[in-house]
Order: sequence, then structure tokens, then C-alpha cells
Amino acid sequence: MKKILLTVLLSVFMAEASYGSVEVVATIFPIYDWIKEISKGSDVNINLLLDSGVDLHSFQPAVDDMVKIAKCDVFVYVGGESDEWVEDSLKNVVNKNQVSINLLKILGDKVKSEEIVEGMEHEHEHHEHEHESESESDEHIWLSLRNAEIICKYIAEKLSELDENNKEIYSQNCSEYVKKLSELDSEYDEVIDKSMRKILLFADRFPFRYMADDYGLKYYAAFSGCSAETEASFETVMFLSNKVEELKLPYVLTIDGTKHKIAETVISNTKSKNQKILVLDSMQSTTLNNNTSYLAIMQKNLDTLKTVLN
Repeated sequence: MKKILLTVLLSVFMAEASYGSVEVVATIFPIYDWIKEISKGSDVNINLLLDSGVDLHSFQPAVDDMVKIAKCDVFVYVGGESDEWVEDSLKNVVNKNQVSINLLKILGDKVKSEEIVEGMEHEHEHHEHEHESESESDEHIWLSLRNAEIICKYIAEKLSELDENNKEIYSQNCSEYVKKLSELDSEYDEVIDKSMRKILLFADRFPFRYMADDYGLKYYAAFSGCSAETEASFETVMFLSNKVEELKLPYVLTIDGTKHKIAETVISNTKSKNQKILVLDSMQSTTLNNNTSYLAIMQKNLDTLKTVLN
């Protein structure tokens, strides 16, 4: 570990300085995309730590990542269980003026806890947590457009404090972007308010609690959002299959990046066996291309909900 730390520090001091620009490091795609929108037209240089398609729950920083974190001006991360590695990384920061932003702390009492709903698989742990009585925070905060508005405003303020020369740019970009977030939030409200159904059924993990709570949706799922399990028990599969029948649901949902095996098994255990599988994108392992954006993904999710809930 000491050898790695020495390598990191040597790399930092040997790295070429970036004069006149604000170096920002974001851990996941939604944060990266928000900052990209807020900083358009400025000298901000944004680094996304997660490679395209990598799941945030399995990410561990390489030495190059630690170098970026150590020398950047602004470091933005979620702060949940998947970011347990961050604490050690921040001990090695050589930029003493660095602004580090923990999004769970920013949201405060708006942060929800992971919950186990009826029929959901309980994670079989082979070791005890140190604080068994403490509930685990649900880290999927970006799946709430309302949270996104709060976070974007905060980030814009911090960038303005750090780089006053571009304050007007950050302020204007943030206002325009927050307006788009708010308009899409209103679309969600309208669509869901007019929907025949208010229930989602996931034969998968469920990282959408923030979204569900924002719009008054009930849900059933195989696992909680951060569950590491990939195999559902017979009891869980049959519970979900029976719910599909009971509620006459024509669709079974999964999240991005999965093989849909559990969904197929759930459907095969219904009487009709003709339900379709649809995907809601949780942005936990986003594959980047020129058209990828947070707003586009959330719009696509809304289009999927229109189908699922009617």
C-alpha cells in the first residue's frame, strides 16, 4: 500500500499542470453529465472515473484514478456504500484547495434508506456488518429529477466560488438546465397521474425508489437496489409470478445491463406466459456515445413508463 501511495504522489508531482482550467473529477455518469451541462463555455475539464459500461457497485480506483482525484480542483461523488474507497483516496489529496462534494450529505434528510418490500429477496450475508442496526442509505439519488435540480444548483454555486471569472456562465447554464429538469419532472407527474396503473414489478434489483416515491408509485422487486445477489429463490420467483397474475400486468421490468433470466423465469410461471420484458435505465453502468445524456435517458424511461402503466 505504501508503494502504491508513493507511486501516486510521484505521479501527481510529475504530472503536467493545467493552467487556467478547473479540473473536475466525477465518479459516475449522471454527475459527469450534469457538470458538463453546467460548465458549457467555461474552462472546466471534466474526468469521468467509471469507464463506459462499468457497474458503479464493482468499481475500484486504479492508480491513475487516484492521481486524478489527488490533484483535481473539484471531486464529486455519491457517498454511498459503493464509494467506501473514497475516504482513503481523499487522505492522499495534494491540492489543498480541493472542493470535495458528497451528494448524500448535500441532500441531507432527502436521502432514503434501502428498504425490503413484500416478496423481496433478503440478502444472505456471510458476515455481520459492524453496525447491524444502522439502515443503509439508498445511493441511487440521481434517479430523482428533483434531487438532480438540488445537486446541480449546489455544484454551480461551488464552481462559481472557485472560478469567479466564469460565474455568469455557470449560473446561466444551471438555470437553463434546471428548467429542463423541472419540465421533464412535470411530464412525469402528468403521465403518471393519468396512468391506469401505479405499480411497477421488477424481476431484478430495484434502484428506482426515489423515482417511485416522487410520483407515488408502488413496486415489487426481486432484490433491493444495491443487492449483490443474482439468483432469486423459488419463493421470490413465485411471489412475483403470482403478483403479475393477480394484478394482470402485461409487462415485467428489469434494469439495464442484466440478462433478464429472472424475468423470463417469472413469466414462465404465469398462466398466460405472454408478458413482455421492458427495461428501465438506472444509469449504473452507462455505455457512453455522442448521444448519451442524463435527460435523454430519463426521457426514455418516461416513455417506457407510459407503456408499462397503461
